[in-house]
Amino acid sequence: MATNMHEQQALQGIRQKIDETDLQIQTLLNKRVAMAQEVAQVKVANGEQADFYRPDREAMVLRQVMDRNQGPLSDEEMARLFREVMSACLAAEKPLQVAYLGPEGSYTQAATLKQFGGSIELQAMATIADVFHAVETGVTNYGVVPVENSTEGMVSHTLDRFLSSSLNINGEVSMRIHHYLLSNETDITSINTIYAHPQALAQCRQWLIKNSPNAELVSTSSNSEAAKIVMNTANSAAIAANQAADIYNLVVLASNIEDEADNTTRFIVIGTQAVAPSGTDKTALLVSTKNKPGALQTLLKPLSDKGISMTRIESRPSRKGIWEYVFFIDIEGHRQDESVAEALQILEQESSMCRVLGSYPKAVI
Repeated sequence: MATNMHEQQALQGIRQKIDETDLQIQTLLNKRVAMAQEVAQVKVANGEQADFYRPDREAMVLRQVMDRNQGPLSDEEMARLFREVMSACLAAEKPLQVAYLGPEGSYTQAATLKQFGGSIELQAMATIADVFHAVETGVTNYGVVPVENSTEGMVSHTLDRFLSSSLNINGEVSMRIHHYLLSNETDITSINTIYAHPQALAQCRQWLIKNSPNAELVSTSSNSEAAKIVMNTANSAAIAANQAADIYNLVVLASNIEDEADNTTRFIVIGTQAVAPSGTDKTALLVSTKNKPGALQTLLKPLSDKGISMTRIESRPSRKGIWEYVFFIDIEGHRQDESVAEALQILEQESSMCRVLGSYPKAVI
């Protein structure tokens, strides 16, 4: 009995300290929001009417949070908490409106929330083109679309939109992707049709051959759209995120059905602003060249000469002539960095077209 009394007193003391700490945290959070509102007032007084989101500033703050973290929370968990704090502060200044490839429950929605936090106004779009259009017409401040998967490569629909769009890349988000087989049915043997985005079907190819070899595979605009279809379709299943099961009232027939254990998708944030340097940045380029021997080598030489690391190159038809191509190139650094600026100046002279799609912070978490 004495031991129990001692334990209760010890717990009561700890809980009292937790309550006191919670009060301090709550007070400081409100203080931070008030200061964010002061920042907004200063910007408005100086004539700034656009949104107050600063990808470069946010990235620098999150890196500082991770650098000074001493645990026991992990660096990533601490950064996620601060992301939500900054999201709430930004909403107190002016709520952001962000379009994403939907419908609700998509991987892109999860990437959007990871990048911007929960205090934003989300707008689901049916296609990647619709996301671009929403930002181009000012319906939303930003958009989030998939651009690359570690297993299946680049998302061509996203790249092709940049051929006709003037939008910039303002950020990137990387997400580990787990695929789930969702259905109204409770027995996988009753499934004769499986719906999913083509990338998801490709990422689960071997699992599908082994476990549902006779099912018809049907492509959809997104995995969450597949779940939406399956909600009212008998003897069918969808490959989608696990949160789609709750949203569309489906049963999880199988989990983690992706073929590659480290299956990761990179998403980009599209917007109209030019992002300032954050200290750890990437730059995306759209380059075209004349169809002649050594043309690509000529394009890449300025990058090599300036010691700039190229992290990705992808070719796409230019749609302006037969056998004419454009190149999407990702490089390390910001367009304002001296070496990058010098290389870009040479590239503009050597190429038939060179457009900077955006310089933006590398994904922090």
